[in-house]
Amino acid sequence: MDRAITTLFMLVSVDGKISTGASDDLDVDKDLPSITGVKEGLHQYYEIEQTTDLWSLNSGRVQAKLGVNTMEMPHKTPVSFVIIDNTHLTKHGIQYFCARSKQFVLVTSNKNHPAFETEADNLHILYQDELSLKQVLTELKTEYGCERITIQTGGTLNGVFLREKLIDYVDIVVAPVLVGGKETSTLIDGKSLMSESELSQLGVLKLQECNVLENSYLRLRYQVIH
Repeated sequence: MDRAITTLFMLVSVDGKISTGASDDLDVDKDLPSITGVKEGLHQYYEIEQTTDLWSLNSGRVQAKLGVNTMEMPHKTPVSFVIIDNTHLTKHGIQYFCARSKQFVLVTSNKNHPAFETEADNLHILYQDELSLKQVLTELKTEYGCERITIQTGGTLNGVFLREKLIDYVDIVVAPVLVGGKETSTLIDGKSLMSESELSQLGVLKLQECNVLENSYLRLRYQVIH
């Protein structure tokens, strides 16, 4: 394969939500630790997360929501981060990922992104006039030696990965909670299919593993077969 192999790794509710609501003030990382019946087994997701690929792809919006634009500078990790962002990360957020990452690749279509004003030996900027995820994954492999990468973006960007047939594996941890809400982000959002002629854009999965975890959590692992 001429691009990095991808695994979509997410924490979801039983009804497929990846957030606790439609507001940016609501977030599973902040909210689930306070909910009795859910918080007890939440640690398992974070423990599994520590075993994922040493390349991680995120969106600037999700990271801004998590507070990286104001967090204290972290310690260096062995993980290389790829962030797709146009407007959500500040210069502080860029510096945060430079401090945290082995290699930090920012993908942007914004010529005025604050990353261009940041100097760091491990910062690489991949500028595109229009986002091409296939090109991103190809350059990650050919230019930076990234063979495998874990995707943890929002529902809309996950949807682009799906429609462009760029998800190879799916690894989800299911929390024992129902969230609901039509506007609440799900594992895969974005544009809905409108006709039978588009059914080839579905992601058909083959179950590789199903693990019953503690405290009513599940882990489901799939290969995308087409």
